[in-house]
Amino acid sequence: MARDQRPGRFEFVITPKHGSWLNLVEGFFFKLARSVLRHIRVASKQELKDRLMAAIDHFNQHPVVHSWTYKLDRAA
Repeated sequence: MARDQRPGRFEFVITPKHGSWLNLVEGFFFKLARSVLRHIRVASKQELKDRLMAAIDHFNQHPVVHSWTYKLDRAA
């Protein structure tokens, strides 16, 4: 893992592609696409943005708690 800790610089971190956090992100976008974007027609970008933000607000009001099960001692 390479990190640059100098002030005013970006921190570069290499994350594994097999990371379980990525599964959560993919799941979120799958749910968003399936529940909000499938078979819709919008008249403007603003309407699309409003629908997406309403869905995100709904997801935030009804969070799904995820318990991590990966053990640190099994990390390669």
